[in-house]
Amino acid sequence: MNKRLFVTGLNGFVGRHLQSRLKAGAAGWHLLPASSPYDLCQPDTLEGLWPELPDAVIHLAGQTFVPEAFRDPARTFQVNLLGTLNLLQALKNRGFSGTFLYVSSGDVYGQVSESQLPITELQPPAPRNPYAVSKVAAELLSLQWGMSEGWPIMVARPFNHIGSGQKDSFVIASAARQISRIQRGLQAPQLEVGDIDVTRDFLDVGDVVCAYLALLDKGQPGQIYNICSGTEHSIRSLIEQLGDIAQVELQLVQDPARLRRAEQRRVCGSAAKLHQATGWTPAITTQQSLRAILSDWESRVEQE
Repeated sequence: MNKRLFVTGLNGFVGRHLQSRLKAGAAGWHLLPASSPYDLCQPDTLEGLWPELPDAVIHLAGQTFVPEAFRDPARTFQVNLLGTLNLLQALKNRGFSGTFLYVSSGDVYGQVSESQLPITELQPPAPRNPYAVSKVAAELLSLQWGMSEGWPIMVARPFNHIGSGQKDSFVIASAARQISRIQRGLQAPQLEVGDIDVTRDFLDVGDVVCAYLALLDKGQPGQIYNICSGTEHSIRSLIEQLGDIAQVELQLVQDPARLRRAEQRRVCGSAAKLHQATGWTPAITTQQSLRAILSDWESRVEQE
């Protein structure tokens, strides 16, 4: 019999991919719908949310956009930290004692010297923006809750992920949208970019979703797991690959508005701990990801 899974943030980028995976019959899980609309910042909306008690919860929902966290840090903390507390409290009140996976971010590591790459879970967090601070705080809250309540609680730290359906406020999605517009003659063959000579550890969202489900089945309670590819790519190289796939000649133009504060030059993570615990390895190549993203934006631009 399938175990019952409740997921917050199902309407977000990752949530929609997780929903698709579960509908396609991901091993052993039945997605529990929320019984009514809810807001994690409004505790009263969480009462009566689970007519059936879930066996596991993946907490995906959050304020994830770093520039927004600088603009309104209080709101970011309210959503990411207090929203998590409200969820844990509501689950406790309902009698939940199942597996709880808190989805954090590789951004919590902050500035890491190149001599310490790839980043492992032993690297202490050193958050450099309010978003990352809120995620570290919610990690600690979740792990404390696991110790106090005896729930099997784990923390996932996904690094950058890409895939179809992502908002164009994220760099690869933005580039794919602009390339699709260039293809259709809707903009000049110039791409507005931020700092693209940094490297990042990109993983396809489909692989990220598989990692979450693998952790529910085989992860160790009380542990933190990086979710990453173990490979770094410069953003420039990915944009150039998108241009090659689309067969579009591009001129890259730096837009000062797209430059971010507290920028780490290189990022590369280690998923060895995750692999050891669950056997998970990435299955989707960068080329497959980029083709899917471009195809998605071609149809979205057509409808704009």
